[in-house]
Parts: sequence; structure tokens; C-alpha cells
Amino acid sequence: MTDAILPNGIKDSGRDGSYFKKGCNPFAQTGRSKLQSKRASVNQQIIKQMRMRAGAENLLKATSNNKVKEMVLLELSYVNSNLQLLMGQLEGLNSSVEVYQNTQETANIPIIALGLKETKDVDFSTPFKDIILEHYSEDGNSFEDEIADLMDLRQACRTPSRNEAGVELLAKYFSHLPLMESRFFSPTRLTGIFFTWYDSFTGVPVCQQNLSLEKASILFNMAALYSQIGTRSDRQTIVGLEEAISSFQKAAGILNHLKETFTHTPSYDMSPAMLSMLIRMMLAQAQECLFEKTALPGIRNQFFSLLKMAQEAAKVSEIYDQVHQSMIQTPIKDNVPFFWSTMSQVKTNHYRSMAHYFVASAMLDHQLGPSDDEDQQEKTLSQVYDCLPEGRSPLDILKKKDERERIGKAHIRRAILGHEEALRIYSLCHHLNKLEVLQDILKASHKRSLNKYTENEREEEFTDYMEAPDIISKTEHRAEMEVPATTKVKVTDFFQRLGPLSVFSAKQRWTAPRTIRLCPEDRDLGFTLKSETPVQVVSLDPLCPAAADGLKEGDYIVAVGDTDCKWMGVSEVMRLLKDVNEEGIDIQVVSMMDSNPPMPTKSATFCGNLPKTYSMICLAYDDDDKNPKSRKVTKKSSFMSWGLKNKLKSASTLSLPTSDHSGALPWNKPCPTFPSSSSYNNDSVLY
Repeated sequence: MTDAILPNGIKDSGRDGSYFKKGCNPFAQTGRSKLQSKRASVNQQIIKQMRMRAGAENLLKATSNNKVKEMVLLELSYVNSNLQLLMGQLEGLNSSVEVYQNTQETANIPIIALGLKETKDVDFSTPFKDIILEHYSEDGNSFEDEIADLMDLRQACRTPSRNEAGVELLAKYFSHLPLMESRFFSPTRLTGIFFTWYDSFTGVPVCQQNLSLEKASILFNMAALYSQIGTRSDRQTIVGLEEAISSFQKAAGILNHLKETFTHTPSYDMSPAMLSMLIRMMLAQAQECLFEKTALPGIRNQFFSLLKMAQEAAKVSEIYDQVHQSMIQTPIKDNVPFFWSTMSQVKTNHYRSMAHYFVASAMLDHQLGPSDDEDQQEKTLSQVYDCLPEGRSPLDILKKKDERERIGKAHIRRAILGHEEALRIYSLCHHLNKLEVLQDILKASHKRSLNKYTENEREEEFTDYMEAPDIISKTEHRAEMEVPATTKVKVTDFFQRLGPLSVFSAKQRWTAPRTIRLCPEDRDLGFTLKSETPVQVVSLDPLCPAAADGLKEGDYIVAVGDTDCKWMGVSEVMRLLKDVNEEGIDIQVVSMMDSNPPMPTKSATFCGNLPKTYSMICLAYDDDDKNPKSRKVTKKSSFMSWGLKNKLKSASTLSLPTSDHSGALPWNKPCPTFPSSSSYNNDSVLY
């Protein structure tokens, strides 16, 4: 069964008439959906056991009764045993690479895909309605559809389809997060909304009240989805291999963006060290697919072609060796599945052995003939080796048949030893033993090397203990990180009815809307309008009726009569005011207030259900950022005074407060949080 896309019947607030994509049906009986369901179940059991352990440890500290201590210690041993079993189950799920492989894949080594991070449901309804009522002075119930659309989009991101549509779905939600942050997440007020995400490797939950964890986790899932797309590609075709290469490079690019942008994410699977390892692994798999793409049309049995493929294989082996070295570093080795490090070690030996086999074939199957380009062969062979055995030169090896055979046999012996080492490592991991395709490929490669050695073995020959030199890795197409364009999707703000973000945002403060009665005198309203959205009152005549009714310099007009005009420009508002008679018309205005926070609040991160609180009081902000006070101005021509006075242009006397979307303000920057907690950080089972 393929990934299903289900419409939910709710129109997109982008007003394009399209439907939301709900991703995969969570009840579809696909291998991937079953795997994610098991992952979610294990995560829930892990958090339950961690809560029990935290309670037992607190009781152990509080009690002085020896009998109670003995009971608690016994209970703790059971809990820790259960946690270790659950961690083993989660490792097994992360090792289930066969679920992500192409169903037609029978001749390629399996590739590792990242599993999606799991999260809990989040209810935005009540907090957002309260903020809309209290902060924006609007009826929160009138935004039920917009809130439902946002919640539906987030729910869909939990089960994205394994294709570009699924990536676009995640990118769409990711693009909505900065807009949502500007609307509802104030630096001086906590919303009471908790975002909980589970560590992809250990299942440890991390909870935060700001959106940094949410953004980082969505980026991680985008990279994971690209890795699954690459794994699913048909690597028996050029098109499929190109799709796999592009997907793994995009996964590496997103992970690198995550590493550089979110440097203090409390979940260890998104720590800099772990992300660096994952980036290497994605690039290694992309390089492996590049090698397969080169070999897919067939490797020509020619001297130059064989040496080229030897260096390409050596490059794949070198990159996988770097991946393996990063996986066995502490504490990464305690968090990644043993299957992953074993697989990278198997591939390191396998591709290194293939490189030696290709060099052996070039030496044993091809002799330097009169028609061959001697200089070109010498140059090519010298680029294969970093250093040759003492007393030998590339030209001697090429010209002397005995030397050529000795070098060739040395390479084939090293290839046999490498294949045997790969098979030995394969047998050590019980998760690898389930991959029969991998075992068949390793055995076939080993048998091919043995046959090559047998073909060139002579009975009268003495045993030669010459060691084959290392092969220099080289590639014509190096895998590079690629940041996909889908990370930046243009979306329409769900809550645009609240007004332009430059004015109506969570960090700005303004008065409640006031009703002002406009009564023109000789078609002059007594003020001019500034060309912004919403329009701003400037050059106010302090003696006009509107000023007497409470209109102030710098006020924003948000409604004219029953018409909302937050998004209207000067010409549109003028059109509404043009036909005002002597009886006048009511307008609604708001006045901006000082938006500087009185005292930064505290924020908390919960990791493993244990609070880690830090203060933001130490964060400084510049007093120069305050909005400039209004200056006294003389009366200028009104937009409502038609005739010659209309030709005069009004000048602004106020500076509009702007919204800093870049997060440059010090209190907008995500505060550093750390996943460590004394109650579980000492347990090697988790970290």
C-alpha cells in the first residue's frame, strides 16, 4: 500500500481554493506507518518509566527509613531494566532499514534512513483565543476556522507522505511558524502552550514553551523525509539514482542549516556533534549512489577504467570510515544504534576491498603492449598510489611482468581479507543478519575475489608476503550539501485579519480601539493621513472636532464605520471618507504604547519531564530602541480639502514602529537550554 493523501475538507487560508494535505493515513497498514506507530508507543512507555524513576529517586532522597530505601532501590532496578529494554526496542526500530528500501531492490546494499521525530498534539484554541481577545481586542471565537486550519496543518505534519508533497507540507508549516511567533509569542508573556518532541534515538521527551524546538524538529523531520525518499528510490535506474543522490544531498543541507541556526536545542539528536555525524552519513550515502551511477552502465575491462573505478570505490570507503569514526565517539556511540556503526564499518571494508579488486584486475588482466600509451599508463598508475614498495617505480611495475603480477596478487589478497572482515563484522550484529541482500552481496564479492586469485595462482610459486600499497581516493563527482528551495515556501498568514505584522504583533502594545466622531468643517477633517497600512494620522489640527473627541497625533485608523481598514492604504480610506456629510461618521483608532518589556520573565525547558529553569534577566536591551515621542507640528493641508490644497503633499512627522522579523532584538533570541538533568544524566542507558 502506498502513502495516502487525504483531503480534510477545510479550505486553505491561502485563499487559493486548495485543500490541506493530511499526509499519510495513520491507520494505513504500510510498513512505515506501523514502524512510526511502534515508535510512538515506545516513546510513551519511556516517558512513563522516566516519571516513575524520577519519583523513586526523589523518595530515596527524602526518606531516612532503611526499609523504604531498600524497597525504592529494588523498584529503581526494575525501572532501569525496563528503560534499557525499551531503549533496545527503539534501537531495533531505528535499525529497521528494510522498511524504507525500494520494494524492487534486490541488487544494492541497503541504505540507512532517518526516522521521523514524534510529537504530542498541541491545542492552540484556548490560548490563541485569549490572546486575540486580550491583546488584539478582537473576538477570539471569530478565528475558530483559522485556528482549526493551523492545528490541522500541524497534525498533518506528523504523518507526511514520502515524496516531495510531504516535504512541501512540512515546509509550509515551517514557514507559518515565524508568522505565528510574531502574532502570539511575546517576549514578556508565556502562552501556556507546551511543545513536546521525543528524541529520535533515545525516546527522551523534551518540552519547551517557545517555538525554537518546534522549528528545529520540523527541519529535522524534513531531512529525515528526504533520507527516506532517497532510500526508496530505484537504484537500478539512472533516474532513480539521481533522485537518491539529490535527496541525500538535500538531507545533508537541511541538517547543516539546522546545525548552524539552532545551536542550543536541548534534544541530543539535534546537538552539533550528532548533526555533524548525520551530515557525514548523508553525504556518504550520496557518494555511494554516485559510485553506483558510474558503475550502472557497466565497468569496461580496460586499464584506465578499472583504475578510475578503484579510486572511486576508495573514496566511498574513505567517507564511510569517517562516518564510522564519528559514530564511535562518546557520547554519540551511546545514542546511535549499533546497527548504524556496524553498517558503516561493513561498507568501509567492502568498498576498500572493491578498490583493491579493481587494481588487481588492471594489473593481472592487462599487460603493457606496443600500442599502449606508456607515458599515460605510468602517469595514471602513479596517481593511484601514495607510495610504492621500496625499490619499485610505476614504470618498472608496468614493464616487468613478474612485478606486475606480484602487485596484482598483493591487491587481490588484500581484497579477500577485506571481504572476510566485512563478513565477520556483518555476523556480529543480529540486526544486520536480517538483511539477506547485504549478505548475498558480501559473499558474491568475496567469491569473485577468490576466483580471481585462483585464476592467477601457480602451484610452483613460493608464498609472497608482499603488502599491497594503499590506494589514493579520488572522485570526479563529489557529494555536496544542497539546501532545497522547499525550505522557503511562501504562505499566507492564517491570522492576517488581525492586521499588518509591522504594527499588530505580539511584541507591540497599543490601546483598545477608541471611537472618534468625524465631522468635516468645509470638507476639512483637520488632519492628513500617512501612506502606510494601516493609515496613520499626522498633521493633526489640535482645534479640530476630531482632536476634541480624542483623536491623537500618530493614531492608526483601524475601521471606518463598519468597514475594517487595517490593510487599506490612503487612497482606499479616502474613498470611504469622501462622501461624509455634516452629520459625520464614526472611525475606530488605536494608539501605540511603549513596547519595551518592563522585566523579562523566566522561561523553562522540560527534558525527561524534569524542569530546567533559566533566567532571562541577564539579557540586556538597548534603550535607544524606544519609539520616538510625537513632536508638535503645524497644521498642513488635509487630504479631505479638495481643490488646489490637494496638490500639496503631506509630510510625515512620526516614525512608524517597525516589527523586527529577523529576531535581532536580544530578548527574541532563543535562550540556551541543555538536555542534561541530574536525575537521569548519570544513567548511561539514556546518555
